[in-house]
Amino acid sequence: MTVIPIPWAEALGATLPPLVVQAERVASTVMQGVHGRRRPGQGDAFWQFRPYLPGDSASQVDWRQSAKSDRLFVRETEWEAAQTVAVWCQADAAMDWRSDAMLPTKQVRAELLVLALSALLFRGGERVRLFGLPRAFAGRGALASLAQSLPRQAALAEDARIPRHARAVLIGDFLAPLEETRRVVAQLAAGAVRGHLLQVLDPAEETLPFTGRVRFHALDAAEEALVPRVEGVRALYEERLARHREGLAALAAASGWSFATHRTDQPPETALLALHRRLAPG
Repeated sequence: MTVIPIPWAEALGATLPPLVVQAERVASTVMQGVHGRRRPGQGDAFWQFRPYLPGDSASQVDWRQSAKSDRLFVRETEWEAAQTVAVWCQADAAMDWRSDAMLPTKQVRAELLVLALSALLFRGGERVRLFGLPRAFAGRGALASLAQSLPRQAALAEDARIPRHARAVLIGDFLAPLEETRRVVAQLAAGAVRGHLLQVLDPAEETLPFTGRVRFHALDAAEEALVPRVEGVRALYEERLARHREGLAALAAASGWSFATHRTDQPPETALLALHRRLAPG
């Protein structure tokens, strides 16, 4: 992996989590191959009022609306809505797994991609909102705050606070029943949100490289399965995984979304560049 050094990397490393520093480096590498794409806004038409939150600028406060109650309110416009990318990163026991100590867990890779993508979007003047959180993040200095907020994001579900015409990126292993993913994608698409699904898997989950007698334990339940001869079921396993992926691609396409896959033994820059291009206007 080629890493392009950034001058302030050492200073960042002293104050930020290692994953944030790595995300900045990955984003810097990808940035060499993309162009800035600050999108034209849809004007200053009113979109919604939302409560003032720590970190908002005083210039964003709508004083007329705030005078009607004992709370401060921020006025958001359609331009801000169109500039928003809503991001979700799966976080459960199944994601905290790797087949080899030399590989990152699926969780670590998914979070790295979320942070690196956010770093690129911030550089382009765009805003990032995590599912279930009340406000969007913006500006180069927001990456550390976004990283700290990742554990507080909601489970995958419709989020009424995501504005119409926003874009969405959902990252996880998506091995749950297809209907769970289809329901959320369809609800978001009904709100004019277009987006992308990225399935992150460990290479062993694609190839089932084990041999002989193997006992498999579910990471998020007490279930287990003893397979006397794994190589005897490998072809069937690969066929079912392929069908599941076809289902994910089909449900994404039905809502005008896109779908891609990524393995944790592949460079994160490859997936990041593809994601960034998917989000490009038009």
